[in-house]
Amino acid sequence: MDSFDQARFNMIQQQIRPWNLDDERVLETLSAVAREAFVPEAYRGLAYADLEIPLGGGQCMLAPRVAAHLLQALRLAPSDRVLEIGTGRGYLTACLERLAGQVISLEIDPELASQARHSLQSRRSPRLDLRTGDGLSGPVEGGPFDAIAVTGSLPDEGPLDGLKAQLAAGGRLFAIVGQEPAMTALLITRTADGFARRHLFETCAPPLVNSPEPEAFVF
Repeated sequence: MDSFDQARFNMIQQQIRPWNLDDERVLETLSAVAREAFVPEAYRGLAYADLEIPLGGGQCMLAPRVAAHLLQALRLAPSDRVLEIGTGRGYLTACLERLAGQVISLEIDPELASQARHSLQSRRSPRLDLRTGDGLSGPVEGGPFDAIAVTGSLPDEGPLDGLKAQLAAGGRLFAIVGQEPAMTALLITRTADGFARRHLFETCAPPLVNSPEPEAFVF
């Protein structure tokens, strides 16, 4: 076992399992996907640390525990069609591709999108569709989706309305909503009567690029 294999094992056993994560498919995926392959060279030594990894342009990889809970919350089936908003360098995209049937992933930053394509080129999976664009700008071709993952935070739930409309019946949407220092990870599920909303945990994450600015408080 090399140093990265050991660090990956330690991440799962010491960071992720103790944080109420017990989905064996998710744990197997985290064990199989080499996170260090998606981290900028300057940060490779921190690939499995319990922190966000800067990607440039104000974007970050989600901390391993948050990424793991995103994957568990979405309860992905091998036949599911997934939309990811914010590809980054493609780590979470690779995890989603192992768990689901098809993944459409949008990255607004052309340079990051190019880096993600490079990182994911060994997969060349027909089930993976990487696109450059703004995932909040309107309906994404290829829906409706069984699951939607938003990888950056939003100031409130308003921007989620357009994404909720793209959920299939029973579809799940994971998003982090709020402003520092108090943000909430939410799971929104499309039901026969509308949408069910569940608070998962408190966390913080950098804002999604091009997300609406929070409204200023007026005294």
